[in-house]
Amino acid sequence: MPADWIVPDWPAPTNVRAVFTTRAGGVSQGPQATFNLGYKADDDPGAVRTNRALLAARTGVPSAWVAQVHGPRVVDAQAALDAVNAGDPLQADASVTSAAALASTVMVADCLPVLLCDAQGRAVGAAHAGWRGLCAGVIEQTVQALRARLPQGGADAQVIAWLGPCIGPQTFEVGPEVREAFLAAATPEERDATSAAFVPHGDAVVGKSLADLCALARLRLAREGVTSVSGGQWCTVSDPARFYSYRRDRTTGRMAALVWRTV
Repeated sequence: MPADWIVPDWPAPTNVRAVFTTRAGGVSQGPQATFNLGYKADDDPGAVRTNRALLAARTGVPSAWVAQVHGPRVVDAQAALDAVNAGDPLQADASVTSAAALASTVMVADCLPVLLCDAQGRAVGAAHAGWRGLCAGVIEQTVQALRARLPQGGADAQVIAWLGPCIGPQTFEVGPEVREAFLAAATPEERDATSAAFVPHGDAVVGKSLADLCALARLRLAREGVTSVSGGQWCTVSDPARFYSYRRDRTTGRMAALVWRTV
């Protein structure tokens, strides 16, 4: 794998593998150079096919791609893979699986990728958490779907999470409607921490804030009892050599976060 791809440093069991791709290691040209994995990124479709084939060759597993729509829907990774192979990807923003050698996969270019597994390595999942999907509950839905793959519904299972590169809290400027949406969705116990994830920025009359996606994601993970959370230290906007960023460049590529079981 390219040296600057990110292998999560998280307490996952040995049979769980994960990786986050960067711009490096592909064949795309121009603003999408070089490892763009998204067909909707104004790239040459042939280059995207080549890059996806390279990803599969480097990881040794197929990726369960989904057609992401910034919502909370979670699908089975095998169903997602079957749909891609049939030429009609499922509309969803997360997938889970208990099967081996199949990667739950999401694409990002500023949105937050969340990778999940249980502490015994029996199931894995990946969620694409832009602010809309995060606010709508995509993380909670993914944790619940993962637990449902475990014996007794995973009631006693420890779930582990990793937060990948996303637009950081120093660069993610949002309007007041975003803060209001999260506050409206917060439980009473979450309101103070939710409010703290938005720092006033710029013209106070306009009501803009800098938002911390990772802090908001940790709150939603905690709702589901997930407290072992790693990662979250990278800003896609601030590192143009390594990461694609839609907020920064508009015309750009897409990276992928994927997680799978070896056995």
